Amino acid sequence: MASTTDTLASLPSTSTSSISTSTTSSKPLDPAYYTWSNFFSILTNTATPHARDEYFRTKDHLNEARDCARCDKDKAWLFSYSPIIRFMQHNIDLLGPDSGTASIKPENVRCRRCDTKQSGGFDGEYGILVCANHLRNRGHLEDTIAHEMVHAYDHLRFKLDPYDLRHAACMEIRASTLSGECRWTREFFTRNQWNLTQQLQECVRRRATLSVAARSSCKDEAMAGRVVSEVWDSCFTDTRPFDEIYR
Repeated sequence: MASTTDTLASLPSTSTSSISTSTTSSKPLDPAYYTWSNFFSILTNTATPHARDEYFRTKDHLNEARDCARCDKDKAWLFSYSPIIRFMQHNIDLLGPDSGTASIKPENVRCRRCDTKQSGGFDGEYGILVCANHLRNRGHLEDTIAHEMVHAYDHLRFKLDPYDLRHAACMEIRASTLSGECRWTREFFTRNQWNLTQQLQECVRRRATLSVAARSSCKDEAMAGRVVSEVWDSCFTDTRPFDEIYR
């Protein structure tokens, strides 16, 4: 029987497209790509796309144990001391065991190496997957877990179909709005988005559109944008379980 980690990796996420983890990679590792020459060619923008991809794939393989250990340590700290993580955990617990899945606890937030570019994913049966090799720091992990916990709350609180694009768009709008990942400082310092007005709305709309566009039932980004616009007014203003946008 497959482990819960294997199963989580094989199931479609309700927050992103399917995420490949270290248990699903079959391509052999070639450490020859993880060299100083490749590193400097990436810095000078002379590396080929293949060399760039292989460099980072090899780096992630070699640093997998370190990345996951750091992720697990930071995860434990966040569940003890982060206001937003503790608040979301409390409100998920309030929904009760009859809501259909277990509460989100540190043990069902799993740090793994991922072969795709997502930071994490949520599955209603197995919990949250965090891509340890894509995390910049503890703050990035906090945003990622908070995002997925908003998905967990929505999964328990509402009758959502993750394969319905309108539902998916609403989930992504709420998660990007409430997790803090679209706050001004995050956009300004890590994503080079320097708008001074409507920055939050533009970030949420951009990230929700990209997430919906990545789903197999969505034809293209234009279709994703239309779906996001259809549900925008009701979903962006829905801040439950917060009284207002937290940060």
